[in-house]
Parts: sequence; structure tokens; C-alpha cells
Amino acid sequence: MSLRIGDTAPDFEADTTQGHIRFHDWLGDSWGVLFSHPKDFTPVCTTELGYMAKLKPEFDKRNVKIIGLSVDPVDRHSGWAKDIEETQGHAPNYPMIGDPDLTISKAYEMLPAAAGNTSEGRTAADNQTVRNVYVIGPDKKIKLVIVYPMSTGRNFDEVLRVIDSLQLTAKHKVSTPVNWKQGDDVIISGSVSNDEAQKIWPAGWKSPKPYIRIVPQPRG
Repeated sequence: MSLRIGDTAPDFEADTTQGHIRFHDWLGDSWGVLFSHPKDFTPVCTTELGYMAKLKPEFDKRNVKIIGLSVDPVDRHSGWAKDIEETQGHAPNYPMIGDPDLTISKAYEMLPAAAGNTSEGRTAADNQTVRNVYVIGPDKKIKLVIVYPMSTGRNFDEVLRVIDSLQLTAKHKVSTPVNWKQGDDVIISGSVSNDEAQKIWPAGWKSPKPYIRIVPQPRG
């Protein structure tokens, strides 16, 4: 069985570049982004880690903690961080998990149980399925999973956009339409009756079809 939206994100203990953590305790009341890498010193991941460091202030504004994972041991991450800073202009400013026994990669079902119990001798190609992004809510439930191939760099601006939608729709009875971004109109959730909607939006709504009810983005 694969992890799905709404499942509890597996908890774990691990060494990171910022010390030993228990994942759920580390998240606390924050949202979280866990993004994984098949091996240190891989080119696409190098660009991703640098860009994520650049974007970190935007995640901070949204009460979102960032944490990376690479299958290699933590003691190798520091050398990679120097390369990332040199080539991308930003070194990782968030924890990087080491997963040398593959325990976390297996818990998140990115590697099969038969993958063994060590990262030693494994290539990036062996670990190519360790290329996922998980957005996790303060309730420790998985809110988003995106799986990328090794050859395609991730779009973390899109992850921010989705988090904006997730946080908005968790607070208000709305959904966000295609390509929505902050400030755009939203759609009243289908679970809200017209009578209930009238109480929440007394000014009414635009309705090109009875099942599409468009209102301005709620504030606050």
C-alpha cells in the first residue's frame, strides 16, 4: 500500500545536519515540506537544494518547516553543502537528513523492503525513486505528494502555491480553481449549501453554472 493524501506521515528518528530529531516532534505545530534525494553530489538535486535555501524566507512566512533527505550519511552532506553554495549561491539553511540504512526511504515507500539496509554501493540510479515532495500539515497528515524523475528539476514555486491553497482551504469553506494564486477569486466548496453560502457571502456570488460559485478570496 502506498502513502496517500490524508495518511499520517510516518514518524522517525534520524541524524540531520542540525542534530538528531524525532520528526513529528520537530514539526511541532508547523506545516512541513520533506523532499528527498537519491544521493549526494547529484546535479539536479544540487540546483534544487540551493533554490530551496533561497526560498526559505517564503516558507518561514507561512509557518512551514523545510527538511531535506539524502540516502547518504550526514557526514557527507557538509561537503555537498559547500558545492551547493559555490554553484547556486545559497547553502542549505535547513536540516538535511541522512538515511544510510534506508529506513526512512522505506517507511515513505520510496524504496522497496528488498532494497537492503545500507546506502553503501548503491548508485543514484539504484535510488532514483527517492525523488518525492511531501507537504505535511500540523496534524501530521500528508496533504500533497509529488513524485519526480531524476531528469526533471522540481518546481518549488509550485509547492509554495499549493501550500497557499492548502492553508486557505483549511481555514475557509472554499476551493481554488486552475492556476490559482494569492488574491485570485476562489470557488465555494461543493459541500456548502446555497443557504449556508448566503450566510457566509451575503453579497452573493458569480455562478456561470449552478455548481460553480465564484467569490473573492477570503481574507484573514
